[in-house]
Amino acid sequence: MARTARFDRQIALQRAVELFWSRGYYASSMKHIEEALDMRPGSLYATFGSKSGLFSEALDAYAANSGDEFRQIIEGAPTVIDGVKGYLYALARCCSGGAQAPAQACMLIKTLLEVNAEDAALLAKVDAMLAMIEVRLCDTLEQAKAAGELRADVDCPRLARLLQAQIMGLRAFATRDVPDAHIAALADDMASMLDSFRVQPS
Repeated sequence: MARTARFDRQIALQRAVELFWSRGYYASSMKHIEEALDMRPGSLYATFGSKSGLFSEALDAYAANSGDEFRQIIEGAPTVIDGVKGYLYALARCCSGGAQAPAQACMLIKTLLEVNAEDAALLAKVDAMLAMIEVRLCDTLEQAKAAGELRADVDCPRLARLLQAQIMGLRAFATRDVPDAHIAALADDMASMLDSFRVQPS
């Protein structure tokens, strides 16, 4: 019985992610939430405490899923840098017009831009999550450097910030009505930039 309850909670969280990712925090009314999660108000409040509580858990679920996807791509690549490039290309495919909305935009970035200062706790949470992503990118680059894939003079924290800014920009750019080829070309440019930091064969 306990396993069923946990499974149902995960289903509810996934539906919440889809709702908030698509509509945003403020535009998702309690009525929208009740319908999306197929839960009555009493059950919603008993399970998640509040709308902001549900949203906070949805952000956690979204970030965990994104982190798992990143790790799987890195681990499945022949080299660490090839894995990072593979992630960039996968992101471009996700952002293309054939992808199911709202895949083009990042839920964390949408939240960062949408939530106002009155919801300081949510803003702080999103900022902390983005900082963790930056650290994850940095750690991955440091791993590549230790493996001899990146030049010894590469500043991994700085490169991680640049990559994160480019990824955020790509996802924002993809929300425009632009050809898929332009999105793919941006991923190519980002991958080429990353290659410029690699150790060149002698």
